[in-house]
Amino acid sequence: MELIQTPFRDLFVFQPKIFSDHRGYFFESFNYKKFQNLTGLSVQFVQDNQSESELNVLRGLHLQMPPYAQGKLVRVVSGKVLDVVVDLRKGESTFGQHYAIVLSAKNQTQMYVPEGFAHGFLSLEAHTIFEYKCTNYYQPDAERTILWNDTNLQIDWGISAPTMAEKDISHAISFSEFTSPF
Repeated sequence: MELIQTPFRDLFVFQPKIFSDHRGYFFESFNYKKFQNLTGLSVQFVQDNQSESELNVLRGLHLQMPPYAQGKLVRVVSGKVLDVVVDLRKGESTFGQHYAIVLSAKNQTQMYVPEGFAHGFLSLEAHTIFEYKCTNYYQPDAERTILWNDTNLQIDWGISAPTMAEKDISHAISFSEFTSPF
């Protein structure tokens, strides 16, 4: 597993070592000891989630408020997404900035998103399967959504009218309305 640094503290991208031959491929999708050695982080994943999305479905930008904040290890099992995070940690020089990366079943790239980030993704292919491990259990009352197309965040999603859940439209607030507890 190769660690790829990002400009954001504790936001890591991983490229697994893939073994391919005429039968297909194999790779280790997670190894706690390697994760800890590469990142210096001691995390415990307590919940795994998976979603399937049609083309141009946008989910996010979601976060869980403390004490239910979640770190996430995200990856694509089938298809492709534009994965986007926004740093909500007030003390960081990257506060309010975003990071975007294409994750796909083809590249098998993964990203660890620490607590204190809003997270979302846009499905770039039909029947995309997105999977993620969480460091805390989901708590519906602690969920917040930041407006996906907030002009202050300057995220280029490459689309103007994605398919979204009603709650991501009606309950989303602007970045300037969000008071960060991180």
